[in-house]
Amino acid sequence: MNADVSRWHQWRDRLWQVVGGVSVRTKILGIVLLMVIVPGIVVTFLVRATLAEAFRAQLRQQGIAIARDISARAVDLVLTDDLYALNRLLLDTMNHNPDVHYIYVTNAENQIIAHTFNDGFPPALLNINQAPLNTKYRVQPFQSEEGQMWDIAVPMSEGRGGIVHVGLEETRVWDMVNTVTWQILLGILAAFLLGIGAAYALTWVLTRPILQLVAATQRVAQGDYSQRVKRWANDEIGDLADAFNQMVERLARAEAERTERERMRQFYLQRIIQAQEEERKRIARELHDELGQALASLIVGLRNIEEARTPREMKARLEEMRATIALTIERARHLAFDLRPSVLDDLGLVAALRRYINKYQERFGIQVTMEASTLEGHRLPPEVETTVYRIVQEALTNAARYSGCHHISVLLQVREGMLSVIVEDDGRGFDVDEVLSRKVGRTSLGLYGMIERAQLLGGQLDIESQPGGGTTIYVRIPLDRQKKSSTEQTTVAEVKSAL
Repeated sequence: MNADVSRWHQWRDRLWQVVGGVSVRTKILGIVLLMVIVPGIVVTFLVRATLAEAFRAQLRQQGIAIARDISARAVDLVLTDDLYALNRLLLDTMNHNPDVHYIYVTNAENQIIAHTFNDGFPPALLNINQAPLNTKYRVQPFQSEEGQMWDIAVPMSEGRGGIVHVGLEETRVWDMVNTVTWQILLGILAAFLLGIGAAYALTWVLTRPILQLVAATQRVAQGDYSQRVKRWANDEIGDLADAFNQMVERLARAEAERTERERMRQFYLQRIIQAQEEERKRIARELHDELGQALASLIVGLRNIEEARTPREMKARLEEMRATIALTIERARHLAFDLRPSVLDDLGLVAALRRYINKYQERFGIQVTMEASTLEGHRLPPEVETTVYRIVQEALTNAARYSGCHHISVLLQVREGMLSVIVEDDGRGFDVDEVLSRKVGRTSLGLYGMIERAQLLGGQLDIESQPGGGTTIYVRIPLDRQKKSSTEQTTVAEVKSAL
């Protein structure tokens, strides 16, 4: 059973491969032609069989009527033994009925008393149809050299006067059936030719827009998003054309957005590199100006200690060196904290921001309030904590340098898998579009760096500001994506360690 099902599936798949390998135009043309040819052939055979049966039934009824007429008219001639008149009756009847092949009459003793055969009566014909005397008629089909024939026997005076036999041939019946059949076939041929024309027109109407869609799709696949197809009609193909045009428009917009994102990415990367170089210059300048001068002061102090003449003078100079060293250490710690606060790795984002805000308030004298109740005691992925820390750090630095503000609020909250950060100040504000359009500028570079940092994590950074209206920075970063990325990295690390 399973083998038979498997073979059936194989044959079905092969048939579908053959059918599916031809074009849509060929499929439609074949379907239309089959719809014309198959029903036409079936109808032809049905009509032919019906006509043949009807004509044969009519022929039998005609033969019975002829035989009865002869029986009624010949009974007196047989009883009077008028054989000449009987033969004339048989010949006249045969001449007026083209379907009659022969007529013969037998007496009560089944002896031939009259017939229409010119070459003598065939004796075998007597055994074909022997009707009982108590029947009105009997029809017996038989096959002769001339073809299918019918022998109809009708008794005269209930058989006492003999029996009349009328032989009917079906030649003319089949001639009429064949004539009607050929007429039907010619009609089918005409319908076939009309079907070819209709099928061609149908395939042209249906496949032309489809072929245009295929050609347009191929050009779109090559990157040509200017392709549009015309809506032919208000049907499914027209809907398909509209859907295709909408798809291409969306693809064109998506490609334009992708190109713009790539352009902006390159732009941001260039600005970040410039910002990094500026940061390196600042660090180098601070190392040179602060640590370098402090170390030079230490060298001078050591030389002064060597030149000290009294223990009291030496002790004073040592105190000065100790103070210089303490200041140098503090400056080095401050510089290291700006580069990478260790508390961010040890205690997390909230603790690192609180410590940075405390030092920020001491340094710039600006009041900063921070709310992060939903993050207390929770850690975020490291890349998220670093990114948010740098963004807030840059936002506070820009506010201190350019806004002239007196108060800054920082809000961090997690809701529905999204980290939201809001940094708002009451400073003088600025024109965001004008600042971001600058080609060179420390402020624009800092803003670009903040935007790029958020986008690298799949997030978004928006800036709202206007001259005299303060500045608000909104940051949204999805945490589900970062957890998945961290999980994948952990899995890869575990696999590598296992290998």
